[in-house]
Amino acid sequence: MKISKAILSLVLFLFITLDIFATAQIPDKIIYKGSTHKLHSNPMEEYFKRFPNKRPQGNLHFSALSRGYVATFEFVDNILVLRNIEIMVRGDVSKAPKGFSWKSLISNFQTPEKPLKINWLTGLLEIPRGKIVTYFHMGYESTYENYTLLEVSKGVLKRAKDFDNKAYSAFKRRQFESFKKTEDYKNLVVDLKTKQGLSNKSIESFLKRFIISYVSKISFE
Repeated sequence: MKISKAILSLVLFLFITLDIFATAQIPDKIIYKGSTHKLHSNPMEEYFKRFPNKRPQGNLHFSALSRGYVATFEFVDNILVLRNIEIMVRGDVSKAPKGFSWKSLISNFQTPEKPLKINWLTGLLEIPRGKIVTYFHMGYESTYENYTLLEVSKGVLKRAKDFDNKAYSAFKRRQFESFKKTEDYKNLVVDLKTKQGLSNKSIESFLKRFIISYVSKISFE
């Protein structure tokens, strides 16, 4: 049985971009239940892999924003849509004391009457909430007091679950142990050994860290 191309592609992408995301990243945003939250997922990356010429290009490069933009999303009638996409640009210091400002490019992707539906997304969206419990200067590795996990299928919200820090850590461990029993996991280990030269220990550590990125359902088995 061959490993799912989608899972293999995502895992290899995560592995390759570890060096790129060696700095803590400015997250995307999501409007959920009337409030704007950080989003430790980047749904537009799949879109830009399909349409690389549409990736926003700014005149300012910032190590904490390696992907080059910040996207804002919202569920409208349980359908995930793009609400804004912004880039950093050099600004007038008198108007932008930090030397940069944010420029919206939303009109490049949609009209007010027809928002872009994120219908390619099937997976879990991670919303961190509360204070940082443990800070890591890499990607979205810092841990928080609480989390909300959203299960999405083809852009449609199917399920939501809230966790405190301890319960979320336990949940991720269960998700990983469940994934280890699958053929996808076994074939992924073989593939990473062959193509990346990783040891079993390194592979398990890597996959455990990013379990939420490639598991598509909230499972409590």
